[in-house]
Amino acid sequence: MNLKYNTDLGGMNTFRMKVKAACLLEYDSAEELSSLLSDTRFSSELPLPLFHIGGGSNLLFTGDFPGTILHSRIRFIEPVEDGDDVHVRIGSGVVWDDFCAWAARNGYWGAENLSLIPGEAGAAAVQNIGAYGKEAGDIIESVECLDIQDNRTVVLKGSECGYGYRESRFKNDLKGRYIVTAVNVRLTKKYSPDLDYGHVREALAERYGSAVIDERRLTPAQVREVIIDIRRNKLPAPEETGSAGSFFRNPFVLPEQYAKVAKVAEKENLGPVPHFPGDDGLIKIPAAWLIEKCGWKGYVEGNAGVYRNQPLVIINATGKATPDEILALESKIVSSVREKFGILLRPEVEHI
Repeated sequence: MNLKYNTDLGGMNTFRMKVKAACLLEYDSAEELSSLLSDTRFSSELPLPLFHIGGGSNLLFTGDFPGTILHSRIRFIEPVEDGDDVHVRIGSGVVWDDFCAWAARNGYWGAENLSLIPGEAGAAAVQNIGAYGKEAGDIIESVECLDIQDNRTVVLKGSECGYGYRESRFKNDLKGRYIVTAVNVRLTKKYSPDLDYGHVREALAERYGSAVIDERRLTPAQVREVIIDIRRNKLPAPEETGSAGSFFRNPFVLPEQYAKVAKVAEKENLGPVPHFPGDDGLIKIPAAWLIEKCGWKGYVEGNAGVYRNQPLVIINATGKATPDEILALESKIVSSVREKFGILLRPEVEHI
């Protein structure tokens, strides 16, 4: 256990917000966490509220946190092979990309498209992280949690987690009650690359030759390498530039809303509007396109800015940005997109 009071959180959030928490509690096992929370003498002294974080990669601290930050240091990767299937139990404190690297090294398919996404395994299950046509929910079989209300272990099947686009029950009806302690995923040894999102197939062919793809000789490690290259070209490295990754969700709109956007684009010579079919007849329009066409790409104001290679990312441009500067820039972007296109952007990043 690691317990600290009035502690700096600058190194525990990828935005690098220089904020403090009244208390930080890190634990090394589900049993230790359960024991700590069941000790009423101990738990009654913890400042409230309690808030659990992973790698701090999908959140924005809007100021000092008055309660207790909980953080998992449960780190293990336990595989069990069953024919072509590989069932892997992952501690919630395992860095997600370390798990993806491990899977690729061992020739297991399923996690390679999710490479280099910042954060930890527990948070991946909460956020349902996704990239390049894959989501964590696609490979999660079950999630082990501690119900802090009843102080008991609960296992939810993947189908019970309510996974959707950047959504899960852990962000909704179970928020604040369940703490993820381990994630169980299913990978496979069977050749099964997913290459049809964005420019993944083209990038692989350019690096390794189309014959490698046509003859089914790709490896998970090769796909992972290309995914990493694509991400590094589009997104800032967290160790170099503070950000929370994609700041806004891609909006899903009604056909008539899409038609209005297309009309604006035609009138202002913005080019064709990229769009993709969604569920229930909705149409997805990339938030990055909307933001770029409002002129925000590469914009810097004070210490906050919009990343030059990916307008979906708000950055701590100088390393000295305050929460208020980030919030002000967010508000301006949202207002401009709504004014030009009539679409209200919603943040993907959680505001704390």
